[in-house]
Amino acid sequence: MASKDKKTLEQLQNLGNRLKQLRKEKGYTNYEIFAFDNNIPRAQYGRYEKGEDLKFSSLLKVLKALDISLIDFFREGFD
Repeated sequence: MASKDKKTLEQLQNLGNRLKQLRKEKGYTNYEIFAFDNNIPRAQYGRYEKGEDLKFSSLLKVLKALDISLIDFFREGFD
């Protein structure tokens, strides 16, 4: 797998930060409880919040659990 460029890594970090922000807004102070409650593998979700890459289908599942559309998700935190 080719290494990711700096801009890609920054955007993945932005994605992780946005997921964390929305999770906390939903009242979940702990990512593991959020993941468990929404049938998302806890370790995998933790990696998403840390800015690791994820599949589009996984992002859709998380956004559904957060009750937010793709458009609204990407409206904040991404340049």
